[in-house]
Amino acid sequence: MKLPTSIIEMLATAETKLADQPKLLDMYKKCFPNTLETTTKLCDDGTAFVFTGDIPAMWLRDSSAQVKQYLPFAKENKDLQRIIGGLIKRQMMYITMDPYANAFNESANGKSWEVDHTENNPWVWERKYELDSLCYPIQLSYQYWKQTGQTDIFDVTFLSAARAILRLMQTEQRHDEQSNYRFMRDNCPPTDTLRNEGKGMPTSYTGMVWSGFRPSDDACQFGYLIPANMFAVVILDYLQEIAVEVYGDEYLAQMAAKLRDEIDYGIQTYGTINHPVYGKMYAYETDGYGHYNLMDDANVPSLLSIPYLGYAPADDPIYLNTRKFILSSDNPYYYSGTFAKGIGSPHTPERYIWPISLSMQALTSTSEEEIAALITCLQQTDADTGFMHEGFHVDDPTQFTRTWFAWANSLFADLITQRLLADK
Repeated sequence: MKLPTSIIEMLATAETKLADQPKLLDMYKKCFPNTLETTTKLCDDGTAFVFTGDIPAMWLRDSSAQVKQYLPFAKENKDLQRIIGGLIKRQMMYITMDPYANAFNESANGKSWEVDHTENNPWVWERKYELDSLCYPIQLSYQYWKQTGQTDIFDVTFLSAARAILRLMQTEQRHDEQSNYRFMRDNCPPTDTLRNEGKGMPTSYTGMVWSGFRPSDDACQFGYLIPANMFAVVILDYLQEIAVEVYGDEYLAQMAAKLRDEIDYGIQTYGTINHPVYGKMYAYETDGYGHYNLMDDANVPSLLSIPYLGYAPADDPIYLNTRKFILSSDNPYYYSGTFAKGIGSPHTPERYIWPISLSMQALTSTSEEEIAALITCLQQTDADTGFMHEGFHVDDPTQFTRTWFAWANSLFADLITQRLLADK
């Protein structure tokens, strides 16, 4: 794909501002346009298909995160509006087909990651229900609207998708009593399937929304994934504004407001613990029965990403307590080694750190010293490829997973872009 003019201009700006940092400049020149150059297809129906990289499917989450970095350049650029607006329209089309699915095919070709025990659809690549998958397209739509002023994305399909999202959230507040969603996979690791005949372990009503899987595509240990519910609170505020200002739909706005308040009450009532070392902090997961999973995962939404999501500011006391915990050895997925220290994931091997988590740590930091150290670390752990990876070994960055992972490239580029734009 030919790069839009505003992206070419930003690359030229980087050439000047990063001239004294050749390694960082090379990485930025590779990562910033990567999504547009390698994973974006313009479709004949006016939509856009953005696949994740080395997997030929489009994740609702990943595709949103891949293009989010381009929003600041879209206001005066019709080419970017065609790409981002087209992606949003395709995302909404997919959600109306199956709001429980996390990844989709470019066409109804029947391709899939596995043949799972769930409701099948030839458009669906994978049907792991992840609450965050429904939040990302709403976030992208709202921010695209605010950046560009364009309202053509808010059509009948968007309205149908928004209503489907709210209905699903209402149902999954009482998953055990009201939901028909089931997911089972044969001959796989335990993290790729749901226990209890595909229904997941029991949960008690909290006001939060149940999720089958995390943004890593790993099964939740306990059904209420706190970071995903935080994201839901944020996007429900967005939906209220869209409902009133664009559609004049007071019922939709009231429905979103009610859900938002119920979920937030659940987070604050059932999603926090008093830790003997760190004080009041957020858990990663809970079930409403008093069981908690204390950890954080590299994938976003994460506890680390709370300010990035917009749920709480970076100086919020509960967030700061949580941040201290997740950036310590008390987080079972925090690793420290010869080349780096940071958050990994049960999705990848032990002692593998994710560049996504390092970029997110920098994006949510208020310390220039910490940010500078993290950018240096990212430069030193790319295995001399110029690109980000899924995860790398803390003692040997040449051992890494996924050579082509566009989300990681985009988040790193977003970090550098924000600093370049702020340095005027």
